Amino acid sequence: MASSITTTCQPSPLRSSFFGEKKGFLASSPVTHIGFWRKNVECKESRIGKQPIAVPANVSVTMDGQDLNVKGPLGQLSITYPREVILQREESGSLRVRKAVESRRANQMHGLFRTLTDNMVVGVSKGFDKRLQLVGVGYRATVEGRDLVLNLGFSHPVRMPIPADLNVKVEENTRVIVSGYDKSSVGQFAASIRSWRPPEPYKGKGIKYADEIIRRKEGKAGKKK
Repeated sequence: MASSITTTCQPSPLRSSFFGEKKGFLASSPVTHIGFWRKNVECKESRIGKQPIAVPANVSVTMDGQDLNVKGPLGQLSITYPREVILQREESGSLRVRKAVESRRANQMHGLFRTLTDNMVVGVSKGFDKRLQLVGVGYRATVEGRDLVLNLGFSHPVRMPIPADLNVKVEENTRVIVSGYDKSSVGQFAASIRSWRPPEPYKGKGIKYADEIIRRKEGKAGKKK
């Protein structure tokens, strides 16, 4: 004699978010407690950020909240600080960048903006320069008005407009000197010049920085007979 068995699933008060109803059946999973271990991260003070910034007598500094304006005999620069750091003027006249909060990002911004501030003060008072050397037969450079003209073996000379805040001087047709009060602008324009003919590692031909060391490679040896 056949018997009929009916199974009834009662709804469980503990319902997991990973399971649900499917075809009239309700499945539930036991609830487990997961603990998290919290570790406090100690942010050390930046060795660069804690150093004071000396301000020369011929440089004027104006602070307005998080904005800094620096003016000197060579030019004028300004910067806006993030909320993680603040700038303070000491009684001695020097500047000091401090952290406003204790966090990993504040520690990173501390050293970065101290360096940027120091570059501004040095730039408007003394300036920066980058020197490049042209290596190659027929490679030469000249300045025509506000244009730097490079002959680098192409079918036509390369003409680069000189930015208004920079000065470019050429010595002996092969040495190019880029100078200015904004360090980032000087470095960017010098890198643009070098990008036309980066030095190759076999003969060293191209445009390189004056203090750059090119790692040379040995050419392929001829086939032995």
